[in-house]
Amino acid sequence: MRFSFLSRLFSFLSFVLIAAASSAADYPAPKEGDWIARDFKFHTGEVLPEVRLHYTTVGASTGEPVLVLHGTAGSAASMLTADFAGEVFGPGQPLDATRYFIILPDALGGGKSSRPSDGLRMRFPKYNYDDMVLAHYRLLTEHLGVRHLRLIIGQSMGGMQAWLWGIAHPDFMDALVPMACQPVEIGGRNWMARRMLIDWIKSDPEWNGGNYAKQPASVQKAQAYFSMLTSGGERALYKAAPTWQKADQYVNERLKRPASVDANDLIYLYESSRDYNPAPKLESIKARLLAINSADDERNPAELGILEREIKRVKQGRYLLIPASDQTRGHGTTGSAKWWKPHLVELLQPAVQAAK
Repeated sequence: MRFSFLSRLFSFLSFVLIAAASSAADYPAPKEGDWIARDFKFHTGEVLPEVRLHYTTVGASTGEPVLVLHGTAGSAASMLTADFAGEVFGPGQPLDATRYFIILPDALGGGKSSRPSDGLRMRFPKYNYDDMVLAHYRLLTEHLGVRHLRLIIGQSMGGMQAWLWGIAHPDFMDALVPMACQPVEIGGRNWMARRMLIDWIKSDPEWNGGNYAKQPASVQKAQAYFSMLTSGGERALYKAAPTWQKADQYVNERLKRPASVDANDLIYLYESSRDYNPAPKLESIKARLLAINSADDERNPAELGILEREIKRVKQGRYLLIPASDQTRGHGTTGSAKWWKPHLVELLQPAVQAAK
């Protein structure tokens, strides 16, 4: 059932982000690691002899395992922010790292995990979200020795993967929190915007079929405009830029930021969502599930009523819709744990009682 929030009160840069987040929050220092998955078979049937999976952990391995999944073009570092990790990983917080073993993998195709930019470019196997889930499953079971998770929580792409986890491995976790996403195939404005980003880069002569000597100029603009048009929140953006002059200034400042992802990597990451669709198997999810969206999420419009409809098919499913305001950030709202962490505490409480 749906209930309102108001009713309840790369390499160096990644290191810098992780270090900054750690120093700003009162939780154990993150630790990075790599593992090689041998003979990795993709859903297409293609096999790579070695797939590198990079990951970050917070807390001791003796703690109760929690899997945290990042969004498209992000990495573990993008989840180690003051708004997310700083709100939930500290002492007494919902995912207290002195009690939980928090695992934050870089998704297949992104971060420091194996990706097209490692050398294969557009010859890299065409992976999808199912392959990402498989990669994480192998990392957990074959390398980290995890046989059961207390929780999987994911943002955007990570949230979509959380839905797939619940279907592919229904007994592997106690609870699921998919955020900023929907449990149906991507369509409407969401896919149109992704297609626009992909086409923009591919139509740039500098892209050269993926065989570029330097990053195409289109990558920076495509990434910036996609973000501005599909995230930020209508009210918050209008508050920040109520006139065309201020809107122009806002755009110019965003365009000054360098592209954070390789062109081919970005194309692969967005194309990987093309066949995502957990809808046919939602009844197979056994875990307690809390789906969280924001009312001003540009990519997952609440007015479509999709989650209100689909959550009824999840046996232990609930839906939290965060009301829009000039403080919310549209698709990025759920990246701030302050909006939902009391509900996470409630979600985990039955598991705590059952374990006693």
